[in-house]
Amino acid sequence: MSQSTTVHVGLDVHKDSIDIALADAARETEVRHLGTVAGGTDAVTKALRRLVSAGHRLHIVYEAGPCGFALQRHLAALGWHCDVVAPSSIPRPPGERVKTDRRDAMKLARLSRVGELTPVRVPDSADEAMRDLVRGREDAVREQRNARHRLKALLLRNGVAYSGRSAWSAAHLRWLATVRLPHAAQQIVFQEYLHAITEAGARITRHEQALRDALPTWTLSPVVTALRALRGVQLIAAITLVAEIQDFWRFASPRQLMAYLGLIPREDSSGPRRRQGAITKAGNAPARRMLVEVAHLYRYPARVSPVIARRQAQLPKAVTDIAWTAQTRLCSRFRRLAARRVPHNKIVVAIARELCGFVWAIAREVTPEPNSSNSH
Repeated sequence: MSQSTTVHVGLDVHKDSIDIALADAARETEVRHLGTVAGGTDAVTKALRRLVSAGHRLHIVYEAGPCGFALQRHLAALGWHCDVVAPSSIPRPPGERVKTDRRDAMKLARLSRVGELTPVRVPDSADEAMRDLVRGREDAVREQRNARHRLKALLLRNGVAYSGRSAWSAAHLRWLATVRLPHAAQQIVFQEYLHAITEAGARITRHEQALRDALPTWTLSPVVTALRALRGVQLIAAITLVAEIQDFWRFASPRQLMAYLGLIPREDSSGPRRRQGAITKAGNAPARRMLVEVAHLYRYPARVSPVIARRQAQLPKAVTDIAWTAQTRLCSRFRRLAARRVPHNKIVVAIARELCGFVWAIAREVTPEPNSSNSH
């Protein structure tokens, strides 16, 4: 089939409607709006089949959004090329003030024709299911944390203080069971907050057990096992990192992964002036948060504890060597930065950024390089 029969199709996808725009391969032709169809897969498939029947080869593209990847998987199963692009990577003129579904679809078709769009990796359904389970646990953790804050604020407003050493320990929970507020209305609020904390804790436990049950049949479980060689990367942390990043081979260098996770500093440099700011916090937030949590543990001296030794027992020597190099380097760097009186949060973020490179190295050590034709 000749190049002239290729048609770039831009889709602006919503739950209830999909706008379709077409751009022929010849750049001198105008981008045209084909029409609007109902949301879902049936109506858009019917419209695109007409183009295929007319002898066109389709190059379909749409923005990632709340509708997920179901449409991409459906179109790919029909043998049509379909890319999904991140909205943040789509070029937008600074003077653009009019935004409609029709214009968005036409823009996608036009940019696809000139090669200005970079597709994101589309996970398969099993990988996406594991990621949804990880994010469900994250939601439960967030709800538990919020309920704890609200309960502590309620007690603070009423002058009720806990004299123990640490909150949310077994002793603290026993003390909460004895708390009696002066008014019945306040006691109801207190009990509801306490119930929300307990229920969120039960949800976290159920999610974590579901993650353990699903891990043995997951194709990426060897990467999870290998990452546990690192200090502080226990089961949930390892599953979270792998579920969120998945394909480490799409990052040609550790710095690319650091940028994807938003762990590199902002920069505003021009000429001889170089100005760097806080980290970008772009990209994947759950994986970034997990690396920051793990980074706190590198404030202690480097050593292979019995727990880490058990996790490393069946791993290749190349993996354990990387993990030990990570410990010696990051623990030493943590101490040096602390000696310079660098703020603690900055130290932790710096360690998390370097730890990201060791995660990249271990993951690529235990997974074969995918066929470049099958990866974005």
